[in-house]
Amino acid sequence: MAKEAVKKIKLQIPAGKATPAPPVGTVLGPAGINLQEFCTKYNDATRDKMGDILPVEISIYEDRSFDFIIKTPPTSFLLKKYAKINKGSVKGATETVATLTKDQLKEIAEIKLPDLNAYNVDDAMKIVAGTARNMGIAVEGLEDTAE
Repeated sequence: MAKEAVKKIKLQIPAGKATPAPPVGTVLGPAGINLQEFCTKYNDATRDKMGDILPVEISIYEDRSFDFIIKTPPTSFLLKKYAKINKGSVKGATETVATLTKDQLKEIAEIKLPDLNAYNVDDAMKIVAGTARNMGIAVEGLEDTAE
């Protein structure tokens, strides 16, 4: 019989940099799991993605064992990384702070596809383009349909 998860915790941790100190320790400590063991496993699993912020979903079981699923980086993080900016527009879609090419948009959509509610890259590109527009990032070759 499969173990039943008693608790699910979602965190966003920089890849390869999990430590038992806050914020990881403060969230996982009360759950009663071995913090050092989690940090070691997470850091080993994410070593190849250093510099990215990765959401992780941790399932904790009655016997205090755990497992976790690493998701793809947040869309906003990827957009800022590709556009080489520190933050999106303060005024949203009305102010353009950066421009991406359609190829860059496709790359981001391909990275995000497993975690998006889309069946193909074209649909994923539409979702990512919407997030980009709300952050004030224009995409070359895409007409802004906002009225």
